[in-house]
Amino acid sequence: MSEEEAHANLAVPAFRTEKVAKTQTQNGHGTVWRFGGADKAAKAATVTLRGVIYMLFDNCSKDVKKTILPLGHGDPSVYPCFRTCIEAEDAVVNVLRSGKSNSYCPGAGILPARRAVADYLNRDLPNKLTPDDIFLTAGCNQGIELVFESLARPNANILLPRPGFPHYDARAVYSGLEIRKFDLLPDREWEIDLEGVEAVADESTVAIVVIHPNNPCGNVYSHDHLHKVAETARKLGIMVITDEVYDQTIFGDNPFVPMAKFASIVPVLTLGGISKGWVVPGWKIGWIALNDPEGVFESTKVVQSIKQSLDITPDPSTIIQAALPEILEKVDKNFFAKKNKILKHNVDLVCDRLKDIPCVVCPKKPESCTYLLTKLELSLLDDIKDDIDFCVKLAREENLVFLPGEALGLKNWMRITIGVEAHMLEDALERLKGFCTRHTKKTVTETESPSSV
Repeated sequence: MSEEEAHANLAVPAFRTEKVAKTQTQNGHGTVWRFGGADKAAKAATVTLRGVIYMLFDNCSKDVKKTILPLGHGDPSVYPCFRTCIEAEDAVVNVLRSGKSNSYCPGAGILPARRAVADYLNRDLPNKLTPDDIFLTAGCNQGIELVFESLARPNANILLPRPGFPHYDARAVYSGLEIRKFDLLPDREWEIDLEGVEAVADESTVAIVVIHPNNPCGNVYSHDHLHKVAETARKLGIMVITDEVYDQTIFGDNPFVPMAKFASIVPVLTLGGISKGWVVPGWKIGWIALNDPEGVFESTKVVQSIKQSLDITPDPSTIIQAALPEILEKVDKNFFAKKNKILKHNVDLVCDRLKDIPCVVCPKKPESCTYLLTKLELSLLDDIKDDIDFCVKLAREENLVFLPGEALGLKNWMRITIGVEAHMLEDALERLKGFCTRHTKKTVTETESPSSV
């Protein structure tokens, strides 16, 4: 299989021409067709990562005699070194061959799977979950959609991190939730600006989203910081939505502390799944966990709203649900250790090579997730306006795709995917170095002609 074929599941370079729009009238008749595409998703689609990535792929060129390197978005599952564990594969195969899970399932998910998720999460929680606190979803993204639809009401707003994961922005827009941003502070290891949170919240704020471990920054929040987040949310009277899908993708020294440890302070809704930890995003299985010992979610009808939303949405595959207990219970911890060792090696490789590229700086090594955030020192470059201009020209000249920080809410930064094979990163950094060398401002000495010296 060629690299282009391997990358086809990630995104495909366009290299195509647009079809010419046809007339809206029926052939041979003056009657106009009475239907047309709705534009409800148009605004939400403008803030998704896919739109940015496809735009960059469109700027790649067949004339550049180099393989396209897709390091702007992440799906490690397409690379052999990140193949999931045999225990997970066997669990799915066993269920498939049993012939016992070809049916529809309850909206909340089948009981054995919900019980397995509760047991998996309860290992680190003082307030234990039951299967009734768990709702299975078709991946973590569907969990975001269900929760936002359940919280949307006239004039409601939600607090999202900057930088963040754009799917939250897209779903908030689609659901009619006003977005208010709080900053993550790079000089404090990407901690949440809690004073900023209080400044942007008001009586119409319904929730704060905490991505932990953090995508895209790669930090793991401390126990003390999460405790302060819980206290701040309680003070504001809002719930905490915590995205913990990267809980098994940590390769730094800071231990993972689930936000639900503080559910006695504030109601915590946890989003999770196996897509990142087990490297199987295509299996589309995730969960919503309601950590709420005081019963606030019940009294405020959040539970009722989630159940109603589940009744009108597609269910995750019954086969994968039935395999989930074995996947969660029988995984070999060495699998996680091996995967995270590769990611740490890739981080070290990138940071080491960036030392020779002064205009691209990594202020803090990530200790989780599959990305590395870099700051662009544009003052060192001659003809680059901003991060989007940098990434577009990089795609055109080198067939190398990185994600501009503006897509994440962080202008003049850039995100590099590390969830790929090491040789791809080595190639990418050579191309990046060459690109930056060509675009670096020339000094007076360099621009002087020999006759003028």
